[in-house]
Amino acid sequence: MLAALFATVAAVTTNAQVIYNTDSQARADVKVFVVNSKYKADLVVYKTDREYRADAAENKGIWFFTKSEYRADKKVYFVKNKFQADLTVFFTDKEYQAGWNDESKKYLLY
Repeated sequence: MLAALFATVAAVTTNAQVIYNTDSQARADVKVFVVNSKYKADLVVYKTDREYRADAAENKGIWFFTKSEYRADKKVYFVKNKFQADLTVFFTDKEYQAGWNDESKKYLLY
């Protein structure tokens, strides 16, 4: 019983979209390029200031940026050129717009 509970909690916390912005491309899990239109993005991202809003199970583009690398589930590096990126994102100020345009890249954040 306790093992099943731990496995459930671990599964939720390891997929959370708690993001750390690293200054080292080599240390990044995902290289990200910011585009100027939500229609050009693989993922439309809403930045939240509440860590609990970065829902692990949904992986729907609600990101919480942490200042502590050890607390992050994914480390991202923002590249200057689109061809260098694994993922393109557009930042929105409306939470309801967050989500995937290209679900084939969803695996990058699991």
